[in-house]
Amino acid sequence: MYLGDAEVFRTSTAEPTTNGIVWTYIKEMSQYNALWKERQKLIFDLGNLISDVYTGSFNATLTAVFSHQGTVRTADMILPISARNSAFNASSAFTVPSDNVEIAYGFPSNTARAIVSISACGQSTEEFWWSNVFSPDTESFVNTVGELYGYSPFREIQLYIDGLLAGVIWPFPIIFTGGVAPGFWRPIVGIDAFDLRQPEIDISPFLPFLTDGREHSFEIKIVGLEIQANGTARLSDSVGSYWVVTGNIFLYLEEDALYSKTDQSEKVPQITAPTPQFTITRLLTKNESGVNDTLSYSVVAERTLSITSTQFTWNQSLKYSNLGLLNQQGLSQANNQLTSGKILAAKSGDYGSTDDLTFEYPLFVNTTYGITDTELTINAQMNRGLDIVATGVTGISTYTLTSGPSRLHTRQWGSALYHSVTGGESTSAGDTTDVFESSAEQSYHRTVRAINGSVVFDTQARPQTASLQATQDVLLSSGRDSVRSIIGRGPGRKN
Repeated sequence: MYLGDAEVFRTSTAEPTTNGIVWTYIKEMSQYNALWKERQKLIFDLGNLISDVYTGSFNATLTAVFSHQGTVRTADMILPISARNSAFNASSAFTVPSDNVEIAYGFPSNTARAIVSISACGQSTEEFWWSNVFSPDTESFVNTVGELYGYSPFREIQLYIDGLLAGVIWPFPIIFTGGVAPGFWRPIVGIDAFDLRQPEIDISPFLPFLTDGREHSFEIKIVGLEIQANGTARLSDSVGSYWVVTGNIFLYLEEDALYSKTDQSEKVPQITAPTPQFTITRLLTKNESGVNDTLSYSVVAERTLSITSTQFTWNQSLKYSNLGLLNQQGLSQANNQLTSGKILAAKSGDYGSTDDLTFEYPLFVNTTYGITDTELTINAQMNRGLDIVATGVTGISTYTLTSGPSRLHTRQWGSALYHSVTGGESTSAGDTTDVFESSAEQSYHRTVRAINGSVVFDTQARPQTASLQATQDVLLSSGRDSVRSIIGRGPGRKN
């Protein structure tokens, strides 16, 4: 969803059920007050495919509720990092790597704080980037499952200002409804799938540089890893196709914030960005017949970044690990990944303040495919989570989705089965539990368990007994002969 050229809401659809597809989502939009105060062109872009197989059309209702309640200060200006296509009644997202995500702006001289939020999620060969392999290994099982996707299971989103590194994001592994195995996501959806968080980079240390009356470029890049001749890994120049990317620059203005008067020697912040450290392993083994049978690989990464000016400091400390294994000639794959980090944004002086944020993204997925001439099966297990602790932020964060101190802990785990008969029926079953705990202005806790499309336990509702139909496989559609034609991942031709 866009207000003009600025993306304000990225969402996705629900998994189909035998009773139809209906869902509702409520989102706080006060962080975009600067846009709501002006006349805007509203663009809601929810892509759909209509064919002889896919026959459903969307009916979307958007309702906005405005209130004068609340005292949280929000940004005075919002500058979009986008393709600026609203004049053509189109969405303004960039597609990486085919597009060059770069735009130029000049800041008002009285800008006192500046924060960049970034929306980025992988699609097509990058949707399950956390399960990708190193590029030299993509053809390890070409005779059984086809070509694998490359650039490693590591991704980094980079923000540059006039070519200077201003911050990085190690992304959360979004799994949309239908992903990995459809049975996981009915009616429980993947973490953040209905509202993709926008991680933030505080660029306030650059303000003496950005308020000099000139335009400065803002560029977003997405990179993975490539293998060097000596067997070590380094950041790649590109990734596969493709990532959907936009950003917004939130500006807070104050009369006495005249950084343009700063001495020229003090305008460019001190940037300490050592080369990230990567430790990798790769091992391909063959069976007794000399055929590739097992591929194991791992990535361990660390990165620190510090940007300091006379009044602001932005520090990042990030850690990442992913252990991957493909066996049964590529028909079975497991990935165990953990991303964690600590971010500090500090303002010096008599009224200095410090905003601390820590996060952790655990992920485990194990998927086994069964393929015959007439049948296809998926057997999957999943355990994933999201943990965020923040002391507070300027305005309303597009990442924590609140303004003050907050804590979020959520976990999802379960198993799912899928069975498809070519030319016949496809059925799906799943058992998923979701725990959600948060504390901000109020505390909230909820645990839900769903089996085969029915909620069988809910701490906020009377437990239901799954019906006979629900405990059996749920009818989805006519059978198909490729996992990729169903969920975009796994053996078979990519449609």
